Amino acid sequence: MNRFDLHGRVAMVTGCNKGLGQGLALALAEAGADIVGVNRSNSDETREKVEALGRRYVAVEAALGRDTPEAIVARALESTGRLDMLINNAGTIRRAPALTFTEEDWDAVVDVNLKAAFFLAQAVARHLVERGAPGRIVNVASVLSFQGGIRVPAYTASKSGLLGLTRLLANEWAAHGITVNAIAPGYMATDNTQALREDATRSAEILGRIPAGRWGTPEDLAGAVIFLCSDAAAYVNGHALAVDGGWLAR
Repeated sequence: MNRFDLHGRVAMVTGCNKGLGQGLALALAEAGADIVGVNRSNSDETREKVEALGRRYVAVEAALGRDTPEAIVARALESTGRLDMLINNAGTIRRAPALTFTEEDWDAVVDVNLKAAFFLAQAVARHLVERGAPGRIVNVASVLSFQGGIRVPAYTASKSGLLGLTRLLANEWAAHGITVNAIAPGYMATDNTQALREDATRSAEILGRIPAGRWGTPEDLAGAVIFLCSDAAAYVNGHALAVDGGWLAR
């Protein structure tokens, strides 16, 4: 018996056209899952990589925070007939001091990172409850779910809120056989951290605190997402698994 086998299951992954989301989608495909990718833009590169692994890829082009979660799930179900997993990965970040941070930037970040994540989880959970089927929801939080950070007030607030939401949903939906957990990536080499990595001083400060001595990669999240979506994690609920090279332990 392979407790990590995901064959026959369908995972919806948001923001998977590149970066961490693409890495998460490929990890689940490697474990046997078919993938529904929800992206604002073209995700043909992810499609090619998923199909090269012998799995099916269904693209749903949608803007979280604009298109309704019900419509996104309905479009997915038209092609797949079922959803078993949701990976709330899509997110955005705006950097500015708290003294000058604008309401426009606040809303742009919180609407995608927190509000859209909740209502998409709600739509997928309703589908699972109607089917009478167990399911897995994994929210991509952050080490800033545990720390304050600097110059990212809306991002910190949204990721802290997402961790609290993960725990609440775990409490409410466990009775339906739905587990809700979070992955908390550390400092990863993605578009969101490009400005930090290009700032020699800040990059050196960050790397100096990471015990692993390097920025994380999308591949570093593979084991965590496969585990949390698998039968091996059937009794893991409301947990945040940090994948940070030891950042929080320092």
